Amino acid sequence: MKFLVLSLLISLQAIAGPPARKVVTGADQTNLYLPYLKGKRVGMVVNQTSIIGKKSSVDSLFSLGVNIVRVFGPEHGFRGNASNGAHVSDEVDAKTGIPVTSLYGKLRKPTKEMMAGIDLMIFDIQDVGVRFYTYINTLDHIMEACAENGKELLILDRPNPNGYLVDGPILEDHLHSGIGMHKIPIAHGMTIGEFAQMLNGEKWLPGKLQCKIKVIPVKNYTHDTPYELPVWPSPNLNTQQAILLYPSTCPFEGTFLSHGRGTYMPFTVLGAPLLKGKYAFSFKPVSIPGMSETPQYQDQECYGLDLRKYDTEKLRRSKQLNLSWLIELYNAYPDKDHFFNLTQTRVVGVFDRLSGTEKLREQIRAGIPEAEIRKSWDPGLSDYKKMRKKYLIYK
Repeated sequence: MKFLVLSLLISLQAIAGPPARKVVTGADQTNLYLPYLKGKRVGMVVNQTSIIGKKSSVDSLFSLGVNIVRVFGPEHGFRGNASNGAHVSDEVDAKTGIPVTSLYGKLRKPTKEMMAGIDLMIFDIQDVGVRFYTYINTLDHIMEACAENGKELLILDRPNPNGYLVDGPILEDHLHSGIGMHKIPIAHGMTIGEFAQMLNGEKWLPGKLQCKIKVIPVKNYTHDTPYELPVWPSPNLNTQQAILLYPSTCPFEGTFLSHGRGTYMPFTVLGAPLLKGKYAFSFKPVSIPGMSETPQYQDQECYGLDLRKYDTEKLRRSKQLNLSWLIELYNAYPDKDHFFNLTQTRVVGVFDRLSGTEKLREQIRAGIPEAEIRKSWDPGLSDYKKMRKKYLIYK
């Protein structure tokens, strides 16, 4: 009997294949870069996702004797406790006494004077793989500052939880903004290290500058590797479900529907007061300090879709953004003239900047079928995929 059970277990293991190897981030491979930091004055671009093991990478490297002379924090701040879009002030870190400079306040990149006191810059921030998430903009600004001042950038790479996904319209030139700086699709399918190589290779930095970069790659990772973030990347991406739905649900920020800000389930619920009677599910946004102080439809009941239990493996299998929710809710919305949040000129709005094109809004209004909308994203998407291959570190 024991022999039969053992044989069965061996057979099952053979079918399942070898166990998945543990993903090891660039930051966790300290043996590959600690000697490189010796004797250097180090600047660090980090936030709460920048960890070695379970400890802040700044705290860890500081305790190991690395000479960290300045920390730079992106949107949401160095410790990750600032609300979406909130101005972040400079400070001195209470734990280490290191000066912290915000790159989401008066500055978007370090000054020449700051760079003069730095020999090497480290970039270690968890991204989620979409064009409108501002950490890739921070990377662009840091690479520009390093290139201008002859400094090297060391990138401690991290997995992209949406790395399997390369989809959406390519950003059109006239829609360049703080939520879209480069001609890439909504979901770009790259890690920070790969994206940095593309910024250099395509000469996308201002003045076609070239930044000297060194990437510490993630170990045991491919773009299809499922990866659950150990630390949430921002206050409103506070669940794995929200992170995986984000490429599809963030564009709702450009509509008059709530996408869950003002709840503890942002980007996993969608709705509005005007949808009462059309959907049974409802939620009520409220003011939540550190997340959303003045959310859309504050203290009003919103009716719509509950995606908290949506099977995100469907997205992984399809390798596509979900457009059906946008089409469904537009068709259900009674005041279609006020579904998309446009500027006063009613020409270009937040939705257009998020999607990267005005065409998607126009196609949805015109009732164009989803398959036809997707077809219109080519050849731009196909060209991007070919270009992207040149800069991939992982399969």
